[in-house]
This record gives sequence, C-alpha cells and structure tokens, in this order.
Amino acid sequence: MSNQEKQEGFEMLFDGTNLDKWTSTPAYEITPEGYIRSNPDAKFGKNLYTKDQYGDFVYRFEFKLTPGANNGVGIRTPLEGDAAYQGMEIQILDDGADVYKDLKPYQYHGSVYGIIAAKRGALNPVGEWNTEEIRIQGDKIKITVNGKVIVDGDLKQATKNGPADGKSHPGLSNSSGHIGFLGHGTEVFLRNIRVKKM
Repeated sequence: MSNQEKQEGFEMLFDGTNLDKWTSTPAYEITPEGYIRSNPDAKFGKNLYTKDQYGDFVYRFEFKLTPGANNGVGIRTPLEGDAAYQGMEIQILDDGADVYKDLKPYQYHGSVYGIIAAKRGALNPVGEWNTEEIRIQGDKIKITVNGKVIVDGDLKQATKNGPADGKSHPGLSNSSGHIGFLGHGTEVFLRNIRVKKM
C-alpha cells in the first residue's frame, strides 16, 4: 500500500500473507508467491467474502487471468444467494477467449453484470497483471482498469426501464454488504487488495 493510500484511509484486505479479513473457503488459497489463487477444481464454497460489510467505498486490487478465466467481484452482497442478483457482480473475464465471443455487452470484463456494459479493450494480455479500481457511492459507480475508465454510470438511471438482462436484481437496493470474489470454476490470481470506506 502506498503512503498516499495510507494517508487517505485505505485498509489492506490482503497483503500476501493471510486471509484473516475474509470468510474461509476451500476454493481460494494463498500461493507461495503470496497471491490468492481461485482453485478451479474446488467443488464447494466458490466465493470468498470479506468479513466486514461496505456501503460506499473505493476498492483496489490486481488480478491476473488465465485463458478463459471467469470470476467476479461481488459488491454490497449478502453471504448467501447468487451475488450477481442478491448484490451486484463486477465481471472479471478473459474477454478475448473464443468461448465468450457471443456474450452480451453487459457480460464482458468490468461490466456491472446484467446492468451496465463496460467499455472493452483495457485488459492486458492474458498472463499479465492488471490493476482495477471500483468506486461506488450511492447509485454512482465508476470502474477503472489499467488506468482506463470502463464504467462511469448511475445504477438508478441504468435500470429506470428495468435491468439490461431483463432479470430481477433485488441487490440493487442494498445500501451495503460484503465484497467478494466470485468463482466460476476457473483459475485467477489476485493480489494487493485494499479498500477505503467513504
């Protein structure tokens, strides 16, 4: 964590050594290099959640994709149920993989799943580290990947005629909840995770 982040009030959620600030799950492990790895073979507990709850916040992390990788960041989500609907899910996805060529715009990397489509083209090549920041305050959400703003939206405005995917998203009305990494049976690496409550 940078000195500036310390002064701004950021809290380290993962520094490479322990998962003390997270719920326990067999689906995520710390690698010898000090990264969190989502285990693609895990049968249970595919999601890793913060013990604390957050409402308005800035969330920063780094991630590295493997070919065809699919994960997500759950925000304002409960510990039970499908976080993409009971909370919100920000996609983590290997956009360029052939298997995903027919996705809807609101399913690509950085999108608020089913609600706001992200701009594409900000991801580094598979196997390289990426930086991401998710900033949410009230209904305003802004997502930046590798220094490029890919989502700058308003959840209420985006859903005034219903969510883009036509499904029910009760989690949109949550004012706070847990932050999580949502596993979808693929390998993703994560590091340097920090958060600031606003």
